[in-house]
Amino acid sequence: MSDEYLSAMHEDHEKVVSALKRELSTIRTGRATPQMLENVHVEVRSYGASMPLNQLASISAPDARMLVLNPWDKSTIPDIEKGIQSAGMGLNPSNDGQIVRVPIPALTMERRKDMVRQLGKMVEEARVRARSVRREYNDLYKELEDAKEITEDELKRSLAKVQEGTDACVKLLDTMATDKEREVMDG
Repeated sequence: MSDEYLSAMHEDHEKVVSALKRELSTIRTGRATPQMLENVHVEVRSYGASMPLNQLASISAPDARMLVLNPWDKSTIPDIEKGIQSAGMGLNPSNDGQIVRVPIPALTMERRKDMVRQLGKMVEEARVRARSVRREYNDLYKELEDAKEITEDELKRSLAKVQEGTDACVKLLDTMATDKEREVMDG
């Protein structure tokens, strides 16, 4: 029974890690990546709805300083440009009536430091989620011991394994943060 719970805990920790990985991919380095625009929502007047940008256009990065968006419906181009400008990323798109080009300017040192602070907040939230998983499984094992389904020794071993798993998860989160911080500062 204990192994099932530990396996489930590892899956929960993996979800925390993959969520942080997705969040980190949206942080801009000096290089253009389609993920930079992942969180951009566009208010499409002709549809009367707000939609994620990736549902309105294909996004590619032909080189390190340019993103190219190829809208499926060309009438949404002005809305796409407005959505990118209002996303607060400091990007200024332009279009030729068919595609939208988004030049990626070089990052200033001040902007890099802002991104590192943003990165720190994301990582701390991920650490909190990892510790929440630990608390959930610690409580579960304590309930099992209270119900006499496991012994006190099994409880201690299980709590130690939960702590080991949490420590490994937090260490991985910290490594990911350090790598991304280096990428942002060197960009």
